[in-house]
Amino acid sequence: MALTGENLIGATRSAEGLRRLRGIDPRTSTTLEPAFAEATSAEVNRAMELADAAFREFRLVPDSRRADLLEAIAGAIRSQGESIVARAASETGLPEARLRGEVGRTTGQLELFAKLVRDGSWVDARIDLGDPSRTPAAKPDVRRMLIALGPVVVFGTSNFPLAFSVAGGDTASALAAGCSVVVKGHPAHPGTSELVAACVLAATKQTNLPDGIFSLLHGSGHEVGVELVNHPLTRAVGFTGSLRGGRALFDAATKRAVPIPVFAEMGSTNPVFILPRALEMQREKLATALHASVTLGVGQFCTNPGVAILPPTEEANEFKRSLSELVRETPAGPMLYEGIGLAFEEGVKRMAAVSGVALLARADGSEQAGTTFGRSAVLTVSAGDYLDHPELGDEVFGPSTLVVDTQSRQDILRLARSLEGHLTATVWAADGEIDEYQDLVDILTDKVGRLIFNGMPTGVEVGPAMHHGGPYPATTDARFTSVGTAAILRFARPIAFQDAPETMLPPHLQDKNPHGIMRLVDGVPSREPVTRQEDAA
Repeated sequence: MALTGENLIGATRSAEGLRRLRGIDPRTSTTLEPAFAEATSAEVNRAMELADAAFREFRLVPDSRRADLLEAIAGAIRSQGESIVARAASETGLPEARLRGEVGRTTGQLELFAKLVRDGSWVDARIDLGDPSRTPAAKPDVRRMLIALGPVVVFGTSNFPLAFSVAGGDTASALAAGCSVVVKGHPAHPGTSELVAACVLAATKQTNLPDGIFSLLHGSGHEVGVELVNHPLTRAVGFTGSLRGGRALFDAATKRAVPIPVFAEMGSTNPVFILPRALEMQREKLATALHASVTLGVGQFCTNPGVAILPPTEEANEFKRSLSELVRETPAGPMLYEGIGLAFEEGVKRMAAVSGVALLARADGSEQAGTTFGRSAVLTVSAGDYLDHPELGDEVFGPSTLVVDTQSRQDILRLARSLEGHLTATVWAADGEIDEYQDLVDILTDKVGRLIFNGMPTGVEVGPAMHHGGPYPATTDARFTSVGTAAILRFARPIAFQDAPETMLPPHLQDKNPHGIMRLVDGVPSREPVTRQEDAA
C-alpha cells in the first residue's frame, strides 16, 4: 500500500495546505518519505461536517452491521500487518516483535467490541412498565437506554502507534457505540497512521456503511487539534498523552459555547509500595521485577512505575544496590521521537537537582550521545524530602524511577495520603502481610483506578473487567476507562422514552425484545419479551 501523505476525509484524499510534516526514524535520525500535508481549517470543517452527516445514518444501523465493520477493520489491519509493522518500526524505533504484538492487541480490541455490540446488552436497557390503573395517578411506561453521543475526535498517541492510535481503543469504542470518528494523527508516526486509516476506510466500504464515519487529519502543532475540539459539531474527545496536552484540550472544551467531555488519560507515576516482609523474603526478585517494569519499552508506558516506596528495613540498601547494578547494565534504547528523548533527559536532571535527591545509577549511553536514545536511571530520596518537594511526584516519561526511603510505618501511610490521582498503585506483600496494611489499601483505593498486588503495573490486560483510568491528574474523569469494553460508555448518553408508541421505540426497548438482549424490567434482569398492562387487558 503506497503512502500518499494526504489527509483522508472519508473516502476522499485531500492535501490543500502548504505546511508539511515528515516522520523521522529515531534510531538514525533519518527523515522519512513522503511528506504529509497538514490539514487546513477548511479540511477540518469538511471532515466534521461529513462526520456529522454520517453519524445521523450510522447511529441507526443494526448492531450486527457495526459489529461487521469492527471485524472488517480487524481483518484489514491483520492483512496489512507486516507493512504496518515495518513503517511503525521506522517511525517509532519500537522493535518489530513488540509492534506485531500491538497489531494483535489492536485487532483483538476491535473484535472484542464487535462481540459486545453484537450481543447488544451494553446499552443498559431499563423498562419500568406502566400501570394505567394505579391511583391516584397512573404510572407511566418509561424505557431507558444508552445511545451514541455524536462525532468523536480521537487523538493518536505516540507510545502505542497502533493500540492507542488511529484504530485503537478510542476509535474502536466510539465506532462500537455508533459514533463517527475523526482522528488527529500523531505527527511522530504519520505513515503508520495513513496505513491504518486506509484499512479502516477499506472496511467501511466493504460493509457498505456511510462515507464520513471515519476521517484522518494530519498536523504537527496544536492548531488542528484545537480546531477539532472547538468545532461545534464535535461531541466528545478521546486523548492519551501528557498532562499539559490533555489539560489544554479539556480547558478548550469547557470554554465552548456548548461544553463537551474530554476523556483524557494523562500523567501517572504509578507508585509501588513494598512491605517489610516482602522485601526481606524477595529482595532480588523485587529488584529484578521493578527494573524490568521501569525499562520495558525504554520506559515509555503510561503505567511505568516512576516511584517505589521502601520499608524501613536493613534490606532496603541491598535492594537499591541490586537495582542500581541492573540499571547500569541496561543498554540505552531509542525513544519515540526527539522531543520525548529531550524531555526525559531534562526530567532526570531536574529531579536529581532537587534537594535531598541522589542519583544512584545511570545506564551507559555515551555511544548514542546527541541522539534520541534514553538511558535508564534510578534515584533515591528520603520520605521527608519527598513530602517537602511535591514536584517529585511529577511524571518523568521514560526509563527512570525514584526510590523513596521510609523510617516508619507512618511514613508509608503519609506518602500514600500525599499522592495525587494515578492510573495504578502496587502493593508487594508476603503471605498474610497485606492484612496488616488494610489502612494502606484503603488510602490507595481512593487514589487510583487499578490496585495491583504482588505484580508490576506495566501490562494492561484488555477485557471486560479492566479499568485503565484514575482520579485527576491521571485522567479528566475517573469514572471511565480507555481500555476494555467499558470504554464504550464514554461515547454514549442515556435517553428515556415515556409512554412511547411501540413503533417509535428502538429495537432494544421494544416489547418483543427482537435482539434478545438483557434488560432490567421492573428492576429484574430479563431477556424475555414484555407485555404492557393495557395489552394484557
